[in-house]
Amino acid sequence: MEAFNQSAVTEFVLLGLSAHPKLEKTFFVLILSMYLVILLGNGVLILVTILDSRLHTPMYFFLGNLSFLDICYTTSSVPLVLDGFLTPRKTISFSACTGQMFLSFAMGATECVLLGMMAFDRYVAICNPLRYPVVMSKAAYVPMAASSWVAGGANSLVQISLAVQLPFCGDNVINHFTCEILAVLKLACADISMNVISMGVANVIFLGVPVLFIFVSYIFILTTILKIPSAEGRRKAFSTCSAHLTVVVIFYGTILFMYAKPKSKDPLGADKQDVSDKLISLFYGVVTPMLNPIIYSLRNKDVKTAVKTLVNQKCFAQ
Repeated sequence: MEAFNQSAVTEFVLLGLSAHPKLEKTFFVLILSMYLVILLGNGVLILVTILDSRLHTPMYFFLGNLSFLDICYTTSSVPLVLDGFLTPRKTISFSACTGQMFLSFAMGATECVLLGMMAFDRYVAICNPLRYPVVMSKAAYVPMAASSWVAGGANSLVQISLAVQLPFCGDNVINHFTCEILAVLKLACADISMNVISMGVANVIFLGVPVLFIFVSYIFILTTILKIPSAEGRRKAFSTCSAHLTVVVIFYGTILFMYAKPKSKDPLGADKQDVSDKLISLFYGVVTPMLNPIIYSLRNKDVKTAVKTLVNQKCFAQ
């Protein structure tokens, strides 16, 4: 009964940048601008991968999934962040906080797996080009993408289920822009060792394994590229995977820094560390999805051609 009474928290207060009110309007404009770029950039990528028959390949199918995933991920958190910048008292109900945690955690885990699938696609295309149509047939790449979504959702369900079972003893102020799971765990008034262990295992599966898989894949890819006799051939082969490699470095570089070592609650805390964690999370949650379509548009000739064709068609139609 005591544990039940301690779990009476019905809403959370999001601290955000409350300590720096003068910055809130500036960050509102900045984040809103980035969010619009995310919606536009990723939306255009989804459109061209659907409408342009030349992009009906496994690589661009995965890219379309990545763009849709980035839209879903940012939409699960950015509107909440923007509302917080405009609202004096930034509150969110317990159930809404749980839902937001589930969606953001699921999208992050899904992207980890999806980037690994994309690395495998590039490995087969460059190292085994003759077998590519057979290995990466539609019967293979569609289930691969679907399994990424299922795995991410299942992992999120496990982590969030463990988190909501914890008792919260009245301290309901989340020192973050959103219901970020590590910030929420700090509010629990019970042992969170099980959560830490569970997140550690998830980190190995969804961070360590994909990173290792991508690393090994690119060793084989680079070895194969270096064996190509002509410089033009090497450049052309590398250009087919340079955009994916750039996205991988940005994505995993940020998320590994955030989640590689799950943190237990720290009652004393450190203001500078908290601000740093929030800014890193903001970078991961907004800047990375914004950069993905830009990187693929600038570094991929097929995408650039498809976008120009789509724009020209719209212009002539008008």
